Amino acid sequence: MRDLAKSSSLEFPHMAADLPPLGGVAKRGFDIVGAGLGIVALSPLFLLIALLVKASDGGSVFYGHRRIGRGGRIFQCLKFRTMVRDGDAVLAAHLRNDPEARAEWEATRKLKDDPRVTRVGTVLRKLSLDELPQIINILLGDMSIVGPRPVVRDELEYYGKAVVFYLKSRPGLTGLWQVSGRNDVSYDSRVAFDRHYVENWSLVEDIRIILKTVPAVCMSRGSY
Repeated sequence: MRDLAKSSSLEFPHMAADLPPLGGVAKRGFDIVGAGLGIVALSPLFLLIALLVKASDGGSVFYGHRRIGRGGRIFQCLKFRTMVRDGDAVLAAHLRNDPEARAEWEATRKLKDDPRVTRVGTVLRKLSLDELPQIINILLGDMSIVGPRPVVRDELEYYGKAVVFYLKSRPGLTGLWQVSGRNDVSYDSRVAFDRHYVENWSLVEDIRIILKTVPAVCMSRGSY
């Protein structure tokens, strides 16, 4: 993991991995307390979802995807598994046979009708419940409760010069993008949200975003 972090920093020499994190001690302390309370309060829901995912096809309950964190560090972003076990092969075949889906994937890195998603996974994604294991990432220091959504390496190209703002902050479980329409907004807008958040960070703004997350999730705005 150390070597991966080092290589990431070399790719972004203007943004070394030892940059002070956004929000400092105040934001980190808020994250630890909030994530700790969240795990305790949501443990029955965690168990129920784990049983449903396991019963759906007998595969693993959790899925870890390599994402880019603060300063270019690579970490395993945890989710409840929502896709079939041979998802990469299914996606490749789908994109090969469907030009419209391929264009959508290249533009947004997401598909509204993703053939890889299981029935249980569709519900979990609609309600954003698949992302609950990221509370563990928050406790480990990989993520924050509020921040930019974690991206894969290829997505950093979409940020252009604004990548410096993404790399200043720990990725978030929720954020401006999630409460502003999620997949219904363009990627350029997503980048603008991330930049605005980092440039105008405050603990009060984090709390405001958290409070707005609940109705946004309940209304399933832009989630798929």
